[in-house]
Amino acid sequence: MTDAVGTHTGTETALRQAEAGPAAGPPREVAFTPAFSCRGVGVGFGAKTVLEGVDLDIAPGTVTALVGPTGCGKTTFLRTLNRLNDRVPGFRRSGTISLVGEDLYDRHMDPLVVRRRVGMLFQRPNPFPLSIHENVIAGVKAHRLAPRSELRSITERSLREVGLWEAVADRLGSSPFRLSGGQQQLLCLARALAVRPDVLLLDEPTSSLDPVSTEAVEDLLRSLVPGLTIVIVTHNLAQARRLADRTVFFHGGRMVETGETAELFENPQQEETRNYVSGRFG
Repeated sequence: MTDAVGTHTGTETALRQAEAGPAAGPPREVAFTPAFSCRGVGVGFGAKTVLEGVDLDIAPGTVTALVGPTGCGKTTFLRTLNRLNDRVPGFRRSGTISLVGEDLYDRHMDPLVVRRRVGMLFQRPNPFPLSIHENVIAGVKAHRLAPRSELRSITERSLREVGLWEAVADRLGSSPFRLSGGQQQLLCLARALAVRPDVLLLDEPTSSLDPVSTEAVEDLLRSLVPGLTIVIVTHNLAQARRLADRTVFFHGGRMVETGETAELFENPQQEETRNYVSGRFG
């Protein structure tokens, strides 16, 4: 599966460790350009401040989970990473966010290009009122990424990547709304992958799915790494532990703590984090 997704620009883990020799000294640290680098990020709408003071690097080719109680700012932060908040009335942002070293909010950065490079899967499936085939290639056509002669093969490739091809191969012209909820979410994921993004953002992508569909989506997401960088918002702490390399805990409009997932859950450094992961609030 990873090979099918391919290597995406900016998602390679960088720099091989120098070979150790008799006089090589200590090994060099592995260097990389973060998929996202956030410094002093604050977000608000009108007079209300939702999030402030976020300093965070997200490594390429990894899964990062954003967790925290409802209203803590994690979904707002996620939507800031592909400029979906731009159209919300009163939106304001402070600080800087870089996408593979480029200023995400530079005036020369086209938001449409950003959203192609940084795809998103929402909490509930949102198929377009088009055929299954047209759903998959909607972004490819909008961004003129391939000639018409290749669209059918892109549809097949993308549906195979998410494990949906066998179920829909004989009804590509049918409405997606005849599919189950889990199949609709896989279709939306195929649509996001069809444009070959660098990063995939997911906002509670399995919260409306049954356990079998949830397992299928999680298995697929794991298979996409390290060819893709994934950032997922989830209220399901067990899901964060299963999926994420690193976890970020938000509370009260600020980033409280971040670290390797196992370490954050088993040995949190902040009392707020400890209370949350132990179920004392949330």
